[in-house]
Amino acid sequence: MANNTAKYIIVGAGLSGLTSAYMLDKLGETDFLILESRNRIGGRILTENGVDFGATWFQNHHQNVIDLLNDIQVGKFHQYSKGKSVLVYNTMAPAHYFENDPNSPSAFRIEGGSNAVIASLAMVNKNKIRTSTTISEIKEDDDGVKVITDNGVFKAEKVIVTIPPRIATRILFSPELPELLVKTMKNTHTWMSNAIKVGMTFKTPFWRHKNFSGTLIGQVGAVTELYDHSDANEKKYSLMGFVNEGLRDVSKEERKTRILDHLQKYLGKEVLEYITYQEKDWSLDRNTSCDSIKSIYMSPRYGDSKFKHFYMNGKVLFSGAETSPVYGGYMDGAIYSGISAAKKIISSF
Repeated sequence: MANNTAKYIIVGAGLSGLTSAYMLDKLGETDFLILESRNRIGGRILTENGVDFGATWFQNHHQNVIDLLNDIQVGKFHQYSKGKSVLVYNTMAPAHYFENDPNSPSAFRIEGGSNAVIASLAMVNKNKIRTSTTISEIKEDDDGVKVITDNGVFKAEKVIVTIPPRIATRILFSPELPELLVKTMKNTHTWMSNAIKVGMTFKTPFWRHKNFSGTLIGQVGAVTELYDHSDANEKKYSLMGFVNEGLRDVSKEERKTRILDHLQKYLGKEVLEYITYQEKDWSLDRNTSCDSIKSIYMSPRYGDSKFKHFYMNGKVLFSGAETSPVYGGYMDGAIYSGISAAKKIISSF
């Protein structure tokens, strides 16, 4: 029979939750469990056929990502940006072509896809992760906290909740959380919750042969952003980008037709010679999105000071990308928050 009792329970096996587990382990604390609602780990990091449908890029100033990659010995490489990029500002007018400054460093990507970080972090504590376990209630009792799920009741002294704050409001907390905190949680935008991503793999990087970077930008048309998404070793070739959210309301077949027509117009008919074609609409992912989708085009505010504190008489702590005061919403924020939560919960005793 599985042991459902631990000193700490971490809610969510995304980047923040797995970073907390990794840090607890490094600090010598091994008595914890990780509960994940999905049937997979990674949260909003999702790599399929070598394509990142979730978190993808980071920059030189994202030191928490860089430090973690170095620590777990996962490599990084620069986003491909050589050649002509395409700016589409009016579908009725000719496209504008531009080239990036070769002296300006491009964003980084993770070797093996972003999921390589998840796989490496999880390897340390894989026996402590319970997937397909959805939490309905977190309840204080005399001995600590009861975590009630559809996969049994778990007990812990303290809990780190790393899922998006808005999603966490579905959990019944007893005693109740402060009203102002709940209001903040409900109003905290969930990163990626409104995004649709598309990814295609190809036998050859045909766009490079035409001196295209693979970058296509424009708020008009079926695809608002597209990038070369080939792997670090340049053995697998792909394009990945964001789909115009207005296409959420058309059928999957119609959306695919419009996407391919748009890309064919600017990159060439070779787009139709894809090996794989995939979409990921995060609004359909219950663990990420909710019924009311709100698109945000300005950077939302993350890291509200209310997330710094323990709740339920010092037994519950919130963590995750949206709670981070440092690069909130980014992988860097998720990692910072995961490390901070692990250190904070150990020092709270």
